[in-house]
Amino acid sequence: MRILISFLSITVSSFAFASSLQADNYKVQQVAEGVFYHQGSHEEADAKNLGAIANVGFIIGEQCIAVIDSGGSFQEGKLLRKTIRQHSDLPICYVINTHVHPDHVLGNAAFKTDKPEFVGHEKLPAAMASRQQHFARQFSEILGDAYKGTEFIEAKTLVKVGSPLTLDLGNRPLILTAFTTAHTDHDLTVYDEKTSTLWTGDLLFVERIPALDGSINGWIDALDTLIEHDATMIIPGHGTAFNGENSKGWQDLLRYLTTVREEIRVIINDLGTIEQAIDSVGMQEAEKWKLFEEYHRRNVTAAFVELEWE
Repeated sequence: MRILISFLSITVSSFAFASSLQADNYKVQQVAEGVFYHQGSHEEADAKNLGAIANVGFIIGEQCIAVIDSGGSFQEGKLLRKTIRQHSDLPICYVINTHVHPDHVLGNAAFKTDKPEFVGHEKLPAAMASRQQHFARQFSEILGDAYKGTEFIEAKTLVKVGSPLTLDLGNRPLILTAFTTAHTDHDLTVYDEKTSTLWTGDLLFVERIPALDGSINGWIDALDTLIEHDATMIIPGHGTAFNGENSKGWQDLLRYLTTVREEIRVIINDLGTIEQAIDSVGMQEAEKWKLFEEYHRRNVTAAFVELEWE
């Protein structure tokens, strides 16, 4: 991977919320020319953090701007949009959703007045339709006032597996690639050719425990492909962006997933139970990931259900 000569700037903006919420400073980091991202916090979504727990951001071209994931609440979407306007008054032409999880899409409606194209994986509309009611019930309670204004906006521009889509922001092509089932069944990556920056969505978690909502086998296969990408800068779905020459982020996630898979296979081959797997698999990873207790056993459960039918 090419050597990165990068610069980092931090832009801080603040916004006053309803009295039940605290005023918050919303920071974005510039990691390449025209490429900005907000790093989500390693915690569960709640009213205090506005659901801002995933990495979201934007890319500025010569003619217009693309948003990469809109945030974990309507209020975060508004903050992200306000931050964009501090950097450019160009039109926002695309809102790209890397997948359906609420920390990445609940801010969509904040950009509705810009009349952008909403873009996603070919399976994103079905995923959103099947989960919309559940998300609405759950996150209206979790986020409180930060949820107000949320709309579930369906992507109309869709990317098919095996047929990458190029979007041009004006002398700034973005290549969108749709994956078969991995983290979810509708993961999408975004590659900015101008700066060789790869936005992975939740195909890559750094520091924070991954959440399996698709196929452990498919996710490992996707990582085997992505780790060979020659991107100069990597922006994961969660965690700190890093120089493409540094493979640690990829390797940490691969280690976790392969450990879980291989230990489950041993239990299955020995005619063990899912309860045994939940109690024992991957426990050596506990100190290596944020939110391990919240998600690890769910991952083991999902992986066991998949692997017992191999």
